[in-house]
Amino acid sequence: MTTAASVDSGGLFGWLDRAHTVAKPGFSRWLVPPAALCVHLCIGQVYAFSVFNLPMTKLIGITESAPDDWKLTQLGWIFSIAIVFLGLAAAFTGTWLDRVGPRRAMFTAALCFGGGFLISALGVHLHQLWLIYLGYGVLGGCGLGLGYISPVKTLITWFPDRPGMATGLAIMGFGGGAMIASPLSVWLMQYFATPTDKGVAATFVTLGIIYLVFMMIGAALVRVPPNGWLPEGYVPPAQPKKFVTTAHVHVDEALRTKQFYLLWGVLCLNVTAGIGVLSQASAMSQEMFPGQITAAAAAGFVGLLSIFNMAGRFFWASASDYIGRRNTYMIYFALGVVLYAIVPWTGRIDSIVLFVACYAVILSMYGGGFSTIPAYLRDIFGTRYVGAIHGRLLTAWSAAGVFGPVLVNYIREYQLNHGVPKADAYSVTMYIMAGLLFVGFILN
Repeated sequence: MTTAASVDSGGLFGWLDRAHTVAKPGFSRWLVPPAALCVHLCIGQVYAFSVFNLPMTKLIGITESAPDDWKLTQLGWIFSIAIVFLGLAAAFTGTWLDRVGPRRAMFTAALCFGGGFLISALGVHLHQLWLIYLGYGVLGGCGLGLGYISPVKTLITWFPDRPGMATGLAIMGFGGGAMIASPLSVWLMQYFATPTDKGVAATFVTLGIIYLVFMMIGAALVRVPPNGWLPEGYVPPAQPKKFVTTAHVHVDEALRTKQFYLLWGVLCLNVTAGIGVLSQASAMSQEMFPGQITAAAAAGFVGLLSIFNMAGRFFWASASDYIGRRNTYMIYFALGVVLYAIVPWTGRIDSIVLFVACYAVILSMYGGGFSTIPAYLRDIFGTRYVGAIHGRLLTAWSAAGVFGPVLVNYIREYQLNHGVPKADAYSVTMYIMAGLLFVGFILN
């Protein structure tokens, strides 16, 4: 007999129910990472948003900034707001995600992220910055948060034998999204540009539609394992490793432990250092090496950083399965202090190669920090509630999304207003970032 409940579960949105995502016997767990990549490669576009910053300072003046054009400091808040709402959405929807499953979360993320681009396009067309704050920042940021956490617990559950590698697979695409988005965005702006239009609005519309489609594909592909499933031949270790629990700590209990807040600080400081320079990577490279790095070359630089950001997420997270999460973070902070302190020197000796090399390693560890933290949480608090705990911890990303870009943008403006050449305007910021990483080392 057909019941009302069964009719509802098979209705228009019935395919979103968690029950419809449970994998059937014989399903290969290696089909789940592509579903995660479909979403994370799209939302990873946020790391390429800096390619829009300089064009959006000339929407009215076209060839140079007009008095009514937006400033870089104003535009920097778009990225920060998006990261703030990424963390807030992840924090407030983590428990909901555990209940409804990854497919419904991915579907909702697609609507938010794609819709955010469309609203932002309207904001560019009407030259209303608040609409971009609302569209890409608030709505798009919510899509970022939902899309970011939705596959993480799913892959940890599918790969109990390699949790670090699993989170690396889940989050790898987020770091690689800019590799696609950066050159694509520059090409689309050039394609849509006219003598009176920078082509930004049309580019936003196009990207919004593309990302909506691919994120929906990811939602359709994702599956969760049946209760009690374990990989063939896998036997959980009788004696857990050091710093690894066999318990399942509830999210409310986790929030009352000092370990949660130490990890919050560790993630916040690591992200603050990386996200500050990443949000202005395009402009920074052009201003530190004027006349040598063009806008197109800077877009290529952002894309290159994306490759290392993506590769680092898989490499460092996989390495953490062998050397431990805590030791992996020690490497991030110790090596990071040295590299950030070196960056200003690369500008003074006019070495683009060394500048790029430093940032390549920095971004690999920045990405690695994101992909290692879910496995770190799983080690300390167990698997069952790791999705909700991870969501709460990502509020550290929200805070870092403000601290990092604000430090870079406003210290740069202060330096320029006091006669410091553009090529030297980032030196103080880099030394501050090195100091923050030293504090992170202590917390870890």
